[in-house]
Amino acid sequence: MSNILQITVLSEFNDMEKMVVLYLAVINILSFLAMGLDKKRAKKHRYRISEAILISLSVLGGAIGSLIGMVVYRHKTNKKKFYKGIPIIYLLNQIFILFIFNTIK
Repeated sequence: MSNILQITVLSEFNDMEKMVVLYLAVINILSFLAMGLDKKRAKKHRYRISEAILISLSVLGGAIGSLIGMVVYRHKTNKKKFYKGIPIIYLLNQIFILFIFNTIK
């Protein structure tokens, strides 16, 4: 019974799928941290992270990190390109991820 409990979700993935999961984890953490850093810099009136970089991180797979960062840090929530754009990018990310996982299976 304990052997059954030791099986993790990642153990069912092949090496390529594990790489995709690792990439997505890293890009989403970066997106989340970028939102927080930009908010911190905004409060201190310092040099900011460009909106193009924040959106690019989302397009590259970090949309969920950006969404969570927007909510946690209450950042960019009044900007239309973020409160509408990031959820759309998130949906496109999910479609692409499904495509990738179905292709590399």
